[in-house]
Amino acid sequence: MATGRNVQLTKQVGEYLVASELARRGYLSSTFSGNVPDFDIVATNQIGITRLIQVKTINGASWQFPIDRFATIEMEGNKQIIGRKKAQPIEQLIFVLVKLGQKYGEDEFYILKWNDLQDILMQHHREYLAKHNGERPRSKKSMHCGLQSKEILKYQDNWSCFNPT
Repeated sequence: MATGRNVQLTKQVGEYLVASELARRGYLSSTFSGNVPDFDIVATNQIGITRLIQVKTINGASWQFPIDRFATIEMEGNKQIIGRKKAQPIEQLIFVLVKLGQKYGEDEFYILKWNDLQDILMQHHREYLAKHNGERPRSKKSMHCGLQSKEILKYQDNWSCFNPT
């Protein structure tokens, strides 16, 4: 089981790995070590384009998200009903999902815009609920949603998210 210290170390490693990768791509960045609610890194390129980045890091099988951060969820008895999409907390927010490797250089990066992640998580939750007749098997009101790397392979090393649009 992960301790509080190990969780913090995992978060910190992920943020610094992302900051390092951004530096290789010409961005200066600053990390905030979890002290800002909606983003972990601010990165600016040489022409002044700034990106806000939320980093989620795992050294296990899946990233964990609260689905109600991305969509409205209503309860009808024990059934969860997925409603409308929620607005982005910050315009053009980019998520970098980091899966730590066993050795140096084996880390994986999945880069998505907020809207892409939102769509994936909502679809994932719809499919999960459909398998269980709309009810979560154990904790009926749980808003937990897990995401594995195999579900977002097309976003691996998608650093083009940082390119000016």
